[in-house]
Amino acid sequence: MKRFSVPLLLIILLLTLMGLAWFEIIDIYIQTIILFMGINIITSTSLNLVNGNMGEFSCGHAGFIAVGAYVSSLLSVALFTKSKTFGAPLLPPELAAYGFPLVLIAGGLAAALTGLLVALPSFRTRDDYLAIITIAANYIIISTIINIDQIGGARGFMGMKRVIFAMEQCAEIPWMILWVFLFMVLSIIIIRRYMSSTYGKGVEAIRQDEVAAEIMSVNTNRIKLVTFMISSGLAGIAGGLYAHTVGYVNPKSFDLLKSTEALVMVYLGGMGSISGSIIAAIVFTLLLELLRPLQIIKWVAIPLLLIIIMQFRPEGIMGNRELGDIFPRLKKFYKFK
Repeated sequence: MKRFSVPLLLIILLLTLMGLAWFEIIDIYIQTIILFMGINIITSTSLNLVNGNMGEFSCGHAGFIAVGAYVSSLLSVALFTKSKTFGAPLLPPELAAYGFPLVLIAGGLAAALTGLLVALPSFRTRDDYLAIITIAANYIIISTIINIDQIGGARGFMGMKRVIFAMEQCAEIPWMILWVFLFMVLSIIIIRRYMSSTYGKGVEAIRQDEVAAEIMSVNTNRIKLVTFMISSGLAGIAGGLYAHTVGYVNPKSFDLLKSTEALVMVYLGGMGSISGSIIAAIVFTLLLELLRPLQIIKWVAIPLLLIIIMQFRPEGIMGNRELGDIFPRLKKFYKFK
């Protein structure tokens, strides 16, 4: 019975959130904050896979988020809604609720392929050099999107809210809470299963000493490739959820500051800790809302927070530990590692 306790709690939590939204006990503002928490959890855990578990230093995570956001947005608008860009929908709008997960996965696959292109030149680089490559990739992606006028260019792209309205033709439920929650749980499961696999052991070996790992016959190039693709693919899914939550995407929304936000969450939570990334994503989302009245000063406070973390607590909230390490009794119900 204990093995079903966590799934049961997750189902109860999901039904509770959807019920609160359905009966309008929580307003749109609170719902949006909850959605951003889930999206940030996917973002932080996916980046932690590279920066924490593998010990690399990727600084351009927002580029993969942008790819997923634009690909999933373009597909959903073209398939399920009428728009000036694509004209009549290719499929009946009533199918939006069934096709939306596939659209998100398509955005994730596009981001994973982009991650493949970034991973290839990273085989012989580490630390600062990898950071430069990922930052360059971030800017290349943004510049490419800005110069494609067919998808809005610098003006951005919109129409995703109509996809959400199309889902409500199937059932009037808070669809985005459902999708964000499901893909958040799925992302955590994928990362946990990956890190407990043979590839995950190779990832840990690369973090400890890449040269020693190669001597011990670990295929470091293949492991880097797979890890980068999983990380960027999950980031692409986060981007697709973000685009449909906001209803509008702009290339400037995925600049270096967005990547900095992801880095803050990773280092705040702890390198290599899934629990830490989840806690940090929740805390960071709430902190952003508290700092919202500061307006432009907020964008000074966020990088400053990263500097403070690195100076006074570089291991983050959890370090490389999980909740099961701090509260051993939790291991009766689930296993983190």
